[in-house]
Amino acid sequence: MKQFRARGGPFAERPYYSLDEIDRICMEELQAVGLYPAEPSPIRIERFIEKRFKITPTYEDLDPQVLGYTRFGPNGVEAIVVSRALAEDAAAAAARRLSATLAHEAGHALLHAHLFLLEGAASLFDNAAEPSKILCRDGNVAGAADRRAYDGRWWEFQANRVIGGILLPRALVFRCIAGLAEPAGGLGVPVLADMKREEAARRLVAQFEVNPVVARIRLDDLYPADEAAQLTL
Repeated sequence: MKQFRARGGPFAERPYYSLDEIDRICMEELQAVGLYPAEPSPIRIERFIEKRFKITPTYEDLDPQVLGYTRFGPNGVEAIVVSRALAEDAAAAAARRLSATLAHEAGHALLHAHLFLLEGAASLFDNAAEPSKILCRDGNVAGAADRRAYDGRWWEFQANRVIGGILLPRALVFRCIAGLAEPAGGLGVPVLADMKREEAARRLVAQFEVNPVVARIRLDDLYPADEAAQLTL
C-alpha cells in the first residue's frame, strides 16, 4: 500500500491499493479467521466481521438512500450498521445485496481505519457532529465498474474492490470457471472471451451466492475486456 497526500476530500492522506494487494489482504484475512473455503462456496461475511473485528453487525432504520455505514473509534472499528429494510427483505437478490453491503463495510474497516487516526480526518457522514463514520449510499456499493463513476470518492471504489476480493477470492474464482478462460499470447496468460463471460458470471452467482453485478465486476477486474478482445485478433 502506498500513501499520498490528498488534494481534496475528507482525509489528509490517500492510500493506494493495487488489485493484487487487495486480493492478498482479503485472502490472508479470511485465512486468519478460518473462513477461507476449501472449494468455491459462499463466504460467511457476517461471521467474518464478528471474528475479525470483534463486533456483530447491527441493523437499523436508515435513510432509504443509505445502505449502511462503518463507525470508527480510537481502537479501530466500533460498529458496522446496515439498513434494516435490506436485511428484512426475504428475496434472494436482497440477501445477496446484503452480503455485498456487509463486504463493502468490511472493506472500509480493513483499508481505512488508519485514516481516522490521522490529524485532520473529516466526516464522511455528511454531519460534522459525527466525524468517525463512513456513510455508504445506495449506488456507491458494487454499483459501478467504471472508476470515473465514483466522482472522486476513492474510498468507495476501494471498498467495492474488497467485495470481489472477499466474496469471490481470486484462486477460487479461477477454480470455479476452469475451462472457460483460454491461454493467449506468448506467456499463455488466461483470457476470458466475451462470449463466455455470461456463463462465467452465472457460475460465480451459483457457487458463491453473489448478485450478477458483483460477479461481472469481479470478472472485469480479473479478466480485463481489452485482453479478451485481443483473443479474437
